[in-house]
Amino acid sequence: MKKSIKNYDLDDLKKEMMAIGEKPFRAEQIFKWLYQDNVTSFEEMTNLSLDLRRRLEENYILGLFKIVHKLESIDGTKKYLLDVQDEEHNMIEAVLMQYHHGYTICVSSQIGCKMGCKFCASTGIPFVRNLEVGEIIEQILTIQRDEKITISNIVFMGIGEPLDNFDHLMKAIAIINHPKGLHIGARHISISTSGIVPKIYELADKQIQCTLSISLHAASNSIRSSMMPINQTYPIETLMEACQYYIKKTNKRISFEYALAKDNNDNIEDAKALVNLLKGMLAHVNLIPINPIEKGIYTKSTNENIIKFRDYLNNHGIITTIRRELGTDINAACGQLRKQNMKE
Repeated sequence: MKKSIKNYDLDDLKKEMMAIGEKPFRAEQIFKWLYQDNVTSFEEMTNLSLDLRRRLEENYILGLFKIVHKLESIDGTKKYLLDVQDEEHNMIEAVLMQYHHGYTICVSSQIGCKMGCKFCASTGIPFVRNLEVGEIIEQILTIQRDEKITISNIVFMGIGEPLDNFDHLMKAIAIINHPKGLHIGARHISISTSGIVPKIYELADKQIQCTLSISLHAASNSIRSSMMPINQTYPIETLMEACQYYIKKTNKRISFEYALAKDNNDNIEDAKALVNLLKGMLAHVNLIPINPIEKGIYTKSTNENIIKFRDYLNNHGIITTIRRELGTDINAACGQLRKQNMKE
């Protein structure tokens, strides 16, 4: 069975080349073709010999995706449903957003998700498997080819829990970050987690410069557990200990995501509890107007409440912003397009 050549980092690819009698520098040439030239066939790698191109074709695949659906919002956000072209034709989602500082892509890390968060459109879609290294990266390459752009920022906030696919995530980030790879700086990469505590410690020890975002959404265990089943395994106290360790180890600020749901976690008492939880931490709170999803039990907080919540946190020393709403007219919340396609 052919292997995806994009599953190899540069060191591993050098070993692959040496194993077939080639010089290690061939791996660097291939890397450039894959990630800087973004080719769609081995035949395009014209500085390789015809014999090597033939052997690459015989032993590897490029792991190209098929675009099944592409939706564009009135705000310019573009949502992709991608066929990963495996035997089952599994599908994942990626979202392209344009800001003044460049293009940001929100990518998936798994096919399906185990976490079961009650406000997420991915909930109810069975977990199938982790994405391979090349499949994580191919989301970026596919959209760059389609839009003829260069993406400058990566957000691991699509379908799946990134830290539940830790090894593949770390290898993908290394390729994305590598000067001979996509050459996107670690500070332009954000990893969002629902709070898998052991992996937060492991991420801290690696000391990569990515931004860590924690899906918090409540300051009490009772509310958070009702929204996020993972809180029953790693309650807030345990999660906060891991966050303190991460900050101490990396000296980097953590971004806490807080989706405001009407009459659930959006009143001033909730804001007070959040201030008490985060005071003194190197932290930023990102308030998220909750996305409506089919059969969802939560509704978006009022704009008045969202602003009051933000102002209370800011006035009490917690740096807080409200995330700009993008792509609501095209169901840009992760999982919605895939779920709709599965029904069809």
